[in-house]
Amino acid sequence: MAGMGPAPKPADRKARRNKDTIQQTVLRWEPAEAPELPEFRIERDGQLVEFVWPERTREWWQMWIDSPQADHFGASDWQYLLDTALIHARLWNGDLSAAGELRLRVAAFGATPADRARLRMVFAEADGADQGRGRSGGPSARERFGTAKLRSLPGGKTADGG
Repeated sequence: MAGMGPAPKPADRKARRNKDTIQQTVLRWEPAEAPELPEFRIERDGQLVEFVWPERTREWWQMWIDSPQADHFGASDWQYLLDTALIHARLWNGDLSAAGELRLRVAAFGATPADRARLRMVFAEADGADQGRGRSGGPSARERFGTAKLRSLPGGKTADGG
């Protein structure tokens, strides 16, 4: 019924106007090749010794190289991920205090389904799975139920508003 409820706010007083208040900076895209895990020395008991990457970290690094996200990594992304590999190695060498930082860092790259959803990443195959029909491919509710009358609700109304 018209006239019920408070009057809408004037447009200049609305908190949300659905436009960006901060300008975007558009950068030139420069893809970069993944670096190899480097060889280097660390100090242990006063001696310089060759750092040995845990096998699990080598597998983890290859997983990132082969990931769909890697197509979108620039040089600074690979450098950040390389630093993250050191944290991964610490974890697999028994330093459990590295787990939290590792989780935060890999989330920025879309490591889990929840991370990818938050970053609005989708896989191309999933995008085209419905052949552009915008649905799963199974029969729609209209096809399954046709024009069958819906069950009655209290007050004699039906779920379809009739």
